Amino acid sequence: MDIDEHAEELASALGEDTAEVKRDLENLLEYSVPIDEAKQSVRRKYGGGGGGDDATPESVDIAEITTESGNITVTARVLTVGRRSIRYQGDDTVIREGELADETGRISYTAWQDFGFEAGDTVTIGNAGVREWEGEPELNVGQSSSVAMEQEALDVPYEVGGGRDLVDLAAGDRGRTVEAKVLEIEQRTIDGRDGETTIHSGVLGDETARLPFTDWQAREAVTEGAELRMEDVYVREFRGVPSVNLTEFTEVSPASVEVSDEAPRVDVAEAVASGGMYDVEVRGNVLEVRDGSGLIERCPDCGRLVQNGQCRSHGQVEPEDDLRIKAILDDGTATVTAILDRDLTEEIYGGTLEDALEAARDAMSREVVADEISETLVGREYRVRGHLSVDEYGANLDATEFAASDEDPRARAADLLAEVGA
Repeated sequence: MDIDEHAEELASALGEDTAEVKRDLENLLEYSVPIDEAKQSVRRKYGGGGGGDDATPESVDIAEITTESGNITVTARVLTVGRRSIRYQGDDTVIREGELADETGRISYTAWQDFGFEAGDTVTIGNAGVREWEGEPELNVGQSSSVAMEQEALDVPYEVGGGRDLVDLAAGDRGRTVEAKVLEIEQRTIDGRDGETTIHSGVLGDETARLPFTDWQAREAVTEGAELRMEDVYVREFRGVPSVNLTEFTEVSPASVEVSDEAPRVDVAEAVASGGMYDVEVRGNVLEVRDGSGLIERCPDCGRLVQNGQCRSHGQVEPEDDLRIKAILDDGTATVTAILDRDLTEEIYGGTLEDALEAARDAMSREVVADEISETLVGREYRVRGHLSVDEYGANLDATEFAASDEDPRARAADLLAEVGA
């Protein structure tokens, strides 16, 4: 049933104008409110009461819930509870969000009011809607839902509470608690929902990883070098990697934190499967130096690659010269494109941008620089550290370090033979 059919059915039941009812439904759906919950809200607006179907929503296990499920009833243990303020239909609304679990699985939820449950509680939630959120089902607990506290705690195979190391955080996490050191920080002014807003952004670190963060309150306690416990943060994807977000509800207190200077080392397949990692190290052989390497031209306004003097965003421009390497790295499990900036490229090339331009003039071809770089890199093994992002075009690793591998190939060959039993 599409929105026109929902609107017509609802308007007929309420005795209201179909166009008005449709506009109300569309406004709610823009905020990802499930259609059943949106219809309940419109019924209340026009004095139609709870309305809805007379049938009691089916009680299901979490593992059975799909994005196609209608309203349901579920008994579950509350794993995490986070709070966040959003703007909904022009008003600021505080929502509760986190994860629930039973013996069969776990699921994220959004509660549009405070039902009084906390992490560790066992609850039965009736008439909860189901919506799709980042490709997965999510429970939507609204005004038409009921929440009953259970006396007996449900035993679930998941950790109760939001404490996580940075390496274990993923985009979509809500109500998490982290202990980390502020490694980098800058203050910026942005155009927020209430006008100009001052925020802090930078990098956090612990023994397991480093991640970018944003403190939307620009707290004085969040300073470079501070070791902090941050309770009730949420994680979203920023430029392809998880980013920690501190809100007005985040509680910040001093902590003692050890930070590793090393990045987590994983194979390429594991890194790519993660969907994005802010600071990671991989090793592999360079198979190819891709087109768009060596001497390139960038737009002076946006920094994008320019071809034949044309920028996709700014049209005809006077381009600026730059150096870059895009190298395909293979470790036997998968491939990733390592992208090296000018500084790292100059180290590989063994000369500056000016040297590269002079070589191109002497050869009357800009391709000579990429050819020389390719001769240096292809077929050799390298260690690459940087920030990994994955999208529909593939996996890219923006390198912060790039060096020849220091591992003994004979030792690795012996390990491989031992692994296969040869």
